Amino acid sequence: MCVAFMGRVVSVDGKNAVVDCGGAKIKARRDLVEVSAGDNVMVHAGYVMQRVTDSDMDLIREINSAEQ
Repeated sequence: MCVAFMGRVVSVDGKNAVVDCGGAKIKARRDLVEVSAGDNVMVHAGYVMQRVTDSDMDLIREINSAEQ
């Protein structure tokens, strides 16, 4: 099973980023994608896989709230 998390980059230190995923802070490598604090990102297997737009994040929140 593959699990990816969406979140916002809180801070960047070298090739590491701290990402807030719904209140849980996780450390992720940013070797694959250049990101800055404030960017929305998708994290999988400890790596930032891609940046995500604000409209993408809004759509995901809308889908999640409809499922509840």
